[in-house]
Amino acid sequence: MIEESVVELPAIPFLDLVTTHAELEEALVDVFRSALKGAAFVGGPQVENFEREFAAFCGSGHAVGVASGTDALRFALMAAGVQPGDAVVTVPNTFIATTEAISQAGAQPEFVDIDERTYTMDPQRLRSYLEQECTRDSSGRAISRRSRRPVRAVVPVHLYGLMADMDPILELAAGHGLQVVEDACQAHGAEYFSQQEQRWRSAGSMGRAAAFSFYPGKNLGACGEAGAVTTADDRIAWHCRMLRDHGQSKKYFHDIEGYNGRLDAIQAGILRVKLGRLEEWNNQRRECARRYNALLASAHDLVVAPPAPARATSVYHLYVIRVRGRDRLQAELARAGISTQIHYPTPLHLQKAYADLGYRAGDFPVAESVAAEILSLPMYPGLTPSQQDRVVSRVIAALSPLDAHGGSLALLSRS
Repeated sequence: MIEESVVELPAIPFLDLVTTHAELEEALVDVFRSALKGAAFVGGPQVENFEREFAAFCGSGHAVGVASGTDALRFALMAAGVQPGDAVVTVPNTFIATTEAISQAGAQPEFVDIDERTYTMDPQRLRSYLEQECTRDSSGRAISRRSRRPVRAVVPVHLYGLMADMDPILELAAGHGLQVVEDACQAHGAEYFSQQEQRWRSAGSMGRAAAFSFYPGKNLGACGEAGAVTTADDRIAWHCRMLRDHGQSKKYFHDIEGYNGRLDAIQAGILRVKLGRLEEWNNQRRECARRYNALLASAHDLVVAPPAPARATSVYHLYVIRVRGRDRLQAELARAGISTQIHYPTPLHLQKAYADLGYRAGDFPVAESVAAEILSLPMYPGLTPSQQDRVVSRVIAALSPLDAHGGSLALLSRS
């Protein structure tokens, strides 16, 4: 057991938003002053400028600012053609907003398991789902055997800052007539090398559309709720703009029934200030991850570090390790004043909210196994080497006794 005296050391937060905002305080206050003077609080030049700048950052033709990441994914799905009665395929190890957006678009979420190395959608399991768990109707559409609904779209989730393996996902989707909408809510600035195109692509530029969240703790975070849809498709961008603003083609003329999902001008201005620092912050996260990896190398038999695929560049929204004895480790770190989190403790197919879908324990064994063993360590720009030294020393100190008494941490496939 870690001795009580360690709590006298300064606590290490899981995430530090105070320091970042203190550094940017004057620029952020200027955004507010400008909004007060111009009385432009919803839409307007700040939103339009942010949309243009974020689209350029993502290498996408359009960005449509909306009120949240959930709105972004719901609007993107609807604009891509998802309709009530459809099925949409995603993964069970994600935040519930992914499946909420599917349900709120009128569709039903269905799941495929994940790749044990990357924790993102496994293309081979997607192939098995489409070829073995679906039939075809007279028009050739995939029909889910489980729900008897037509499968309309695939939502790969770029998780913890790492993009899913997009080439085979896009190929499978194209072969089955499905739309691909990226959940890029944790992947601002992440990249993937497409062997099909022989070039690097940014998160938000590969699917028919993509959804981003700017919740405060994201790599690019607002000071409140905000989100965006990115797309190269003019029609989808137009549709999302209509959906976010009550379906208006112009004021008080409603072509469709929409939503109140607009981006506040103050949040857009804050995001513009922060977007100018995002590449620097992402590089700091990568350096923190590199240092964590080096420090944990001596404990490779106890800890599985985050994956680093050759064809993807992570932005380390989270630094997630995998260990046995996770709950005890988290408790020991808390005793040492080190804050951690679990993303996510219960896969969605086992959540009470989705009990009516009829999934059971064992349906997605990789996601279930991972959920019991993952732990997110402190990760943010400004995390110091001395803080990382302390985190890792405490991780190893807490795990080593467990390993010595029964070898319970002789882990996990790393292939």
